[in-house]
Amino acid sequence: MKTETFVEKLCAGDEKAFEKLVKSCEKRVYLLALRYTGNASDAMDLSQEVFIKAYRGLRHFKGESTPETWVYRIAVNTAVDFVRRAARINETSLNVCDDSGEEKQMDIPDHSYSPEAAAERMELNEALSRAIAALPEEYRQVLILRDINNLPYARIEEILRLNEGTVKSRLFRARVKLADALRAGGNFPACTSSNKRKGGGRNG
Repeated sequence: MKTETFVEKLCAGDEKAFEKLVKSCEKRVYLLALRYTGNASDAMDLSQEVFIKAYRGLRHFKGESTPETWVYRIAVNTAVDFVRRAARINETSLNVCDDSGEEKQMDIPDHSYSPEAAAERMELNEALSRAIAALPEEYRQVLILRDINNLPYARIEEILRLNEGTVKSRLFRARVKLADALRAGGNFPACTSSNKRKGGGRNG
């Protein structure tokens, strides 16, 4: 009953209810925006655009999914539009993100603050961004939602309106393509790529 009341308030344009919705998903929306835009400033702008669209579209929300899932879907579509606009004006999306956490995702060792280590990490981060940007959109969406935003499979299925098998299949292929691209560029150890392949389609 509480959930129904909350949804009803959202659909009626209740500002307090909307503020609660924003607080519940703003961090993940920002992380998704950061992964797509490549810098904090654009990510903030994109996040604001997402929530403006969500607020303006509240009357169209039918409650077929959770409010958070509905917002994430808007975020994905808005981020895709951003990338397309950037491509048209020859801008590079998904540049280096110092605070996005890819180093941990890719098991990049921390060798203190030596110039050599910093240069290597910068090079790998750039290679990672290029490799993600080069993925087909259907693979990139799943990879970002799962590996960058750490969303559970069930939520990703709702956001992208896909079944579990398709989500896991696309994620597996995205990881394989990403690992192959990094390995081909000399940025990814073969053993790490092999591990990614083995675990690509498991665990929810």
